Amino acid sequence: MKKLSCLLGLLLVAITAARADDNSKSLIAPGAKVEKIASGMKFTEGPAWIPAEKKLVFSDIPNSKLMQWSEAKGLSVFRDSEQSNGNILDLEGRLITCQHAARNLVRTEADGRITVIADKYDGKRFNSPNDVAVKSDGSLWFTDPPWGLTGAAEIPGHWVFKLDTKTGKVEPVIKDLAMPNGINFSPDESRLYVADTGGHMKHPDPAFHKLPGTVSCYEVSKDGTLGKRLFQISQGSDGMTLDVKGNLYTTHGAVHVYDADGKHIEKIEVPEGPANCTFGGDDYQTLFITAKTSLYSVKMKNKGAKPVGAKW
Repeated sequence: MKKLSCLLGLLLVAITAARADDNSKSLIAPGAKVEKIASGMKFTEGPAWIPAEKKLVFSDIPNSKLMQWSEAKGLSVFRDSEQSNGNILDLEGRLITCQHAARNLVRTEADGRITVIADKYDGKRFNSPNDVAVKSDGSLWFTDPPWGLTGAAEIPGHWVFKLDTKTGKVEPVIKDLAMPNGINFSPDESRLYVADTGGHMKHPDPAFHKLPGTVSCYEVSKDGTLGKRLFQISQGSDGMTLDVKGNLYTTHGAVHVYDADGKHIEKIEVPEGPANCTFGGDDYQTLFITAKTSLYSVKMKNKGAKPVGAKW
């Protein structure tokens, strides 16, 4: 009996040690958990933290609203939109927004004015710009699937574009994805991550209809040109974000975290299926998650990665 008690005691110690080890490996801050901080929306997307105002701006797509949340004031409407989706800050701290219904990218100026910065390529209207990333030269790289397309498609594919904000020139940089979605640069800009939610009958080329959901990692040269595909994660994603360690946070049923080499290292469960995530908060260590009708947050160990050259 004494031997059995001893064995049970050793087993309990081993289990406790294993759990402690698992917790130490988690990227979630000790004692933190995913919490709902706002709800009552139709479909949330595109969270962007605005440090100067200590608030999060994000999209409620079906309601054609940009919402805002702060710890001090809670949830309210930021402004109307034309079915906005992805949002980021440019290097100057101005809000860049992808709009489905308007089929464009707009910038919210410091005085609140809205400037259309891109709506066509080669004279043809975009499908429905989905998500966007900024590079240190100020260029904006964005995905253009037809998820929110109203009217006829004018561009013969679902491409990833680069916008030179100095000249206004728009050029396609990736043409071989089925439904490009989330897009992010690595913290040192040596890599570009692009999510593809996979084949869909909306693609004009039947060859794209059966492509699986993936996240592709591309090499980016020092002169800013896109190079070869370095690796591919065999799971799609909606919006994505990165921390300063180069870990990639994707949204596919849960928040899945991959290291810089594409190895899956953690799964963060969320009560509703997440569509996007970003870092924010005073110390930039809060992960904000937009998930269907609600907004969630969780404290993380690592800080989020800001764009290279950001002045905010």
